[in-house]
Amino acid sequence: MSKRPDLRYERRFWKTGLGAIAGVDEAGVGPMAGPVVAAAVIFEPESFIKGVHDSKQLTPERRDELFPLIRAKAIAVGVGVAGPGEVDELNIYWASMLASERALAALARTPDHVLVDGRLIPNLKLPQTKIVGGDRKSFCIAAASIIAKVTRDRMMVEYDAAYPGYGFASHKGYCTADHFAALTALGPTPIHRRSFAPVMEAAQRKLF
Repeated sequence: MSKRPDLRYERRFWKTGLGAIAGVDEAGVGPMAGPVVAAAVIFEPESFIKGVHDSKQLTPERRDELFPLIRAKAIAVGVGVAGPGEVDELNIYWASMLASERALAALARTPDHVLVDGRLIPNLKLPQTKIVGGDRKSFCIAAASIIAKVTRDRMMVEYDAAYPGYGFASHKGYCTADHFAALTALGPTPIHRRSFAPVMEAAQRKLF
């Protein structure tokens, strides 16, 4: 079993008198359909929720259980979304950064410091620290990963109703065999990322 996130990184800043430490993470970098969603979460010093982990290490049911607990215990939660069109225009890296900036801007409280998973957010005016594998190490980043993942999954369930036949509720836009088959048979929807090669190829096939 992998080591669970704890408060060691947050405590480094709390000990210096910085109280509002925001964890930031995103969901939806890899899919070929749907938005990329980022979340930012701030807790009171020493707040902790047992069971919070990197969202990828949890079942959908466990994420759904933790989601309201995180929202209830956090002193601020922000969510930022970059849509498929922005992914195509900016590329997935910059769209992820944009979603992260929007998540931080949506917080009801300005963070004293930001902990980010893996890579710094360019142009961010707030002080920040990157933690490689942060969603498996930092409690507030892991909490953000759950908020982002559950929020995005719920969006994809709504898209499943809007675009039946693609299976968005099950694969959430990721590159599964079923998704490839539906894309080939039906062509891309408005939420497909046309800058992604399989979608681009499917769109071109539909033109001829």
